[in-house]
Amino acid sequence: MGQPTVISTFAGGGGSSLGYKLAGYEELLAIDFDQNAMKTFHLNFPEVAIWQRDITSITGQEILDFCGIKQGDLDVLDGSPPCQGFSLSGRRDVSDERNSLYMAYLRLIKELQPKVFIMENVSGMVQGIMKGMFLEITRSLLETGYAVKCKKMNAALHGVPQARERLIWIGIRNDLRKVPTYPEPLDSILSVQDVLPHLQAFTAGQFDRKIISADNPCCTITKSPSMRVYENGTEREPTLDELKKLCSYPDDFQFVGSKHQAWQRMGNSVPPKLMERIASHVRKEILEK
Repeated sequence: MGQPTVISTFAGGGGSSLGYKLAGYEELLAIDFDQNAMKTFHLNFPEVAIWQRDITSITGQEILDFCGIKQGDLDVLDGSPPCQGFSLSGRRDVSDERNSLYMAYLRLIKELQPKVFIMENVSGMVQGIMKGMFLEITRSLLETGYAVKCKKMNAALHGVPQARERLIWIGIRNDLRKVPTYPEPLDSILSVQDVLPHLQAFTAGQFDRKIISADNPCCTITKSPSMRVYENGTEREPTLDELKKLCSYPDDFQFVGSKHQAWQRMGNSVPPKLMERIASHVRKEILEK
């Protein structure tokens, strides 16, 4: 087969899209409501069509017509609905209106009928009061006519020097008669020193100020600029280039806005190397078989 195709919803600045690109996919369209995100996306993927629009106002037929494809032709529909209402770093509000945006993604699955969908969200969704929402989302996905699995994946086990856990749903259209599977963890784990040998330690992040040796993967980088690193005994903020390394972005990836805006963008994104591993697995084990 030729290049598999993907459409990204809630595309942000392109973390997931970079993963798909590295895995050899052709991105037909990227959609996000945020203007800054779309400017960042266009800087790095000028070849990809972008829609800066509210996903709730978009129909599947619009997408099919624009991309020149028929229902069922698309290989992968990707989506990372905003997760602030689910996150352990947020207020965990079950009534947060952003929690319902997955319904728009669900509708597009039904209208586009992609062969596979991949949806990502924070691991906090399976804990405490939000577990009911997790079960409801999973039930709704199963009702779309897809075989669906969800797995908690740690980016540190898949080539990212950062301990970042995310829930990854994979759905395969029932007529393809396949069961979703996931890439196996890599044999080795990258540490902070593997990618930034000049650093000796880092703080554990937003809530825990414990100092941790750089022989370990970095803590989860959140959108809050709270993490600190240590070089020659001196504590400081990581530079933008260092943040890119810790989040598996290439050196030449560009961000629109300030350093802290870029930090927030990376803190909200799927690490590109993690998505590359998932997308490569889906391509080889599902689409090409």
